[in-house]
Amino acid sequence: MSKLELELRRGALVLAVLSQLRSAQYGYSLRQALAQRGMPIEEGTLYPLLRRLEKQGLLASEWRIDDGPPRRYYHLNDAGEALLANLTTVWSDLVATMGGLLKGAEHEHE
Repeated sequence: MSKLELELRRGALVLAVLSQLRSAQYGYSLRQALAQRGMPIEEGTLYPLLRRLEKQGLLASEWRIDDGPPRRYYHLNDAGEALLANLTTVWSDLVATMGGLLKGAEHEHE
């Protein structure tokens, strides 16, 4: 990916991660869920992002020991739910605006 593509994608990663944490997930399961939906993310990007979102008060986490090694599960707290709702609205508005701008650009080149 080009640097500009990476910058564009980076802006959407927070919203993508928040959208998948309405139910608790650990890092690997979250990576799989995102990849299956077309948003692959590297471990070196995901784990620092999860820690930063938790530090910002948007996620809660807990260690669980099920059948296997201990895993840290993350999920949205009330502040994270509110931010997800807000960012979803902002994203929808942005997509609509960009759709109009890009459609206008297509017509200019015809």
